[in-house]
Amino acid sequence: MRLVLVVALTVAALLAPPASRLFAAGATAPPGAVARAVTGARPAADDDTVPAVGRTWPVGVRPRVPRGWEPPATVYGPGHRGVDLAAAPGTPVRAVADGRVSFAGRVAGKGVVSVELAGTGDPPLRTTYEPVRASVPQGAEVTAGEVIGTVEAGGSHCTAPCVHWGLLRGGTYLDPLSLLPPWLLHRGPSRLLPVLGVPLP
Repeated sequence: MRLVLVVALTVAALLAPPASRLFAAGATAPPGAVARAVTGARPAADDDTVPAVGRTWPVGVRPRVPRGWEPPATVYGPGHRGVDLAAAPGTPVRAVADGRVSFAGRVAGKGVVSVELAGTGDPPLRTTYEPVRASVPQGAEVTAGEVIGTVEAGGSHCTAPCVHWGLLRGGTYLDPLSLLPPWLLHRGPSRLLPVLGVPLP
């Protein structure tokens, strides 16, 4: 019986992930892991290299995610190279972090804005937003939360109006939700609270 127990424990130890990949008690999960928990998306090889520099959602406070990150198995394979965020036409689109507008124009008939994020390495991380009517020119420096355009009425690949939000480093697509820290991923709408024990009307 003891031999069986020793063999079982040995097999379990050999199959367990390295200790460096386990979360210690009270530790915070990597941003990519939290993002994948929100959408159920599969991890990408480079997710751990994405710093959580985001300070706001591109649209709204905590928009609905009709379709999440689905990295392709191969470079040209099927998948979803970004995240779709529900947003009505005319909704302001904001830069999620500080950076420089590397492109603002039309691609295949759709309005696209791309922002290189400051301090994210070489090559820098680059966010993309479409379909968006740009309100900033190429080369402009933008800050987190600054409006960079508005959602266009046409050009969306969603069944309902949405913004496709992408993230790349060089030519590699990454999970854009990895840019957002956990407190921002799970933040709900603001609610008024009673003051000094007096209930609100």
